[in-house]
Amino acid sequence: MRFFYFLLIGLVLSNFGLSAQNAKPVMEFGLKVHDFGAIKEETGKQVYSFEFVNKGTSPIVIQNVRSSCGCTSPDWSKAPVAPGQKGFIKATFDPKNRPGPFNKSITVTANTNPSISILRIKGAVTARVKTVQDSFPRMMAGLRMTSNHLPFTKVKNNEIKEATLEVYNDTDSVMTVAFRRTPSHLNIKLVPEKIAPKSRAKIVAVYDASKKNDWGFVTDYLDLLINGVFAPRNRLTISADITEDFAKLSDNELANAPKLEFEEKVFNFGELSQGEKAEHTFLMKNTGKSDLLIRKTKASCGCTAISPQSKVIKAGESTELKVVFNSRGKRGRQNKRITVITNAPTTSKVDLRVMGNVVMPKVN
Repeated sequence: MRFFYFLLIGLVLSNFGLSAQNAKPVMEFGLKVHDFGAIKEETGKQVYSFEFVNKGTSPIVIQNVRSSCGCTSPDWSKAPVAPGQKGFIKATFDPKNRPGPFNKSITVTANTNPSISILRIKGAVTARVKTVQDSFPRMMAGLRMTSNHLPFTKVKNNEIKEATLEVYNDTDSVMTVAFRRTPSHLNIKLVPEKIAPKSRAKIVAVYDASKKNDWGFVTDYLDLLINGVFAPRNRLTISADITEDFAKLSDNELANAPKLEFEEKVFNFGELSQGEKAEHTFLMKNTGKSDLLIRKTKASCGCTAISPQSKVIKAGESTELKVVFNSRGKRGRQNKRITVITNAPTTSKVDLRVMGNVVMPKVN
């Protein structure tokens, strides 16, 4: 008898739960996938509105709508949708700079059964024909450039490397381009020497890292003389990341090479009042078998001073690297990088961090 009593209670509770679930509104869409077909990039943003009907007995409240891509902006019915009434989820797709096929999802979260609905938009974007302005966005006195920065990326310290930058003469006259403040480690020229009107050419640069005599990320700034005329803003930046060439070391040389280890690589100074300084000493040790040479130390910000105790560390010995962070003019979260470059093959470049929070001084 007791068994049937509990069974009856269980059935009642189960039916109650099902009734509560069935009481939730139902979002019924006519379509859940829309195909835009072929879209020309230049036609601009495309919009489609998914319509739904509330098939339940209580109002639908849409809590959130999010898309799988920043290229798709959703909008939706903000007011509750009463039973039997219609609502919408509107998707706006921007084809700019997105050539090729696309298939994006839109996730709708509401007080419905089920609580999540997935919609999709798809199609294919036909890329627009690029103009001269698109291909050469940087302009200097009629000379168009893909960029005013010519990067060499990684260059070995004994390497000679070539890089090119395409340019365009957007004037109706023949143009010449010369370079001023060219350092000895750079050989740079325009090919051909003169650019015909509405024509392309190349800036060809040859970088001799052995003459630069520097390490890590380095930059040079050259003035461009267009048709012999100097203008302060007509400047070309050339960068390189100079690394030591360990490829020619023998197995024996590698086994007896220096090795750099730090006890810690991050210092958190906590909280500083603006204008205060935070000091910290990083302990560095040579755990290799020959002299460790500190090639260079560099901070990501001029607010951070670096003072190595010694630039030559014998095998098995340690030295200190003192770092001082000056919070003058700073505010909020700080995260500064200190790069240490050495002759250790496996640890030739090590990044340290100084971080914390700078607050405004309290006023009494």
